[in-house]
Amino acid sequence: MAVTDAAIDKIKDMIVSGELAPGARLPKEADLAERLGLSRNSLREAVRALALINVLDVRQGDGTYVTSLEPRLLLDALSFVVDFHRDDTVLEFFQVRRILEPSATAMAAVNMGPDDIEDLRGILDALPDDPSVEQLVANDLEFHQRIAKGSGNTVLSSLIESLSGPTTRARIWRGLTQEGATVKTQEQHLAIYEAIASRQPDVARAWATVHVAGVEQWLRSAL
Repeated sequence: MAVTDAAIDKIKDMIVSGELAPGARLPKEADLAERLGLSRNSLREAVRALALINVLDVRQGDGTYVTSLEPRLLLDALSFVVDFHRDDTVLEFFQVRRILEPSATAMAAVNMGPDDIEDLRGILDALPDDPSVEQLVANDLEFHQRIAKGSGNTVLSSLIESLSGPTTRARIWRGLTQEGATVKTQEQHLAIYEAIASRQPDVARAWATVHVAGVEQWLRSAL
């Protein structure tokens, strides 16, 4: 194992064990290096690597702190990796969406409060009567992200948000090339909303599955 990797593991162990809690300040560099049996250079490399994935926050002139370790923050690194997807893997992203989003939608039907449901309806109402493909896709992204957040599971919400980017271009492509795609999307969004608003998680799950699977099926044919 590389020296830097070992240093990363030792700092991670301190965090996982609770010795360094979220928001805690790391000991001074010289003290921590001696305690962990590391060179100061190795420790700096480890801190730099952990800062890149939002585990540590280096504050110039103040010190180094453990971040809040919230899933949204930690999964930013996943978003960075996902941005490097190739066009031939976009179908796999839809497959993952088909697994995750129906569950999130069912959870939202149970967990969303009245104000959250009203906000969800507001997203649908904000779409113009004759939207452009770009307006529809932007509305679609906002709608699904709001549902994911409404699931009450921050990890699930962050994962779904991270996976949205690679599917955006395919959604636009479908809107431009498939006849009736705009109307079908709006109808299915309304059905999902009504299932959530009426507290029917199984129905909400079913409509979300139909919605995502429909785009996936079209993409398979198009490819």
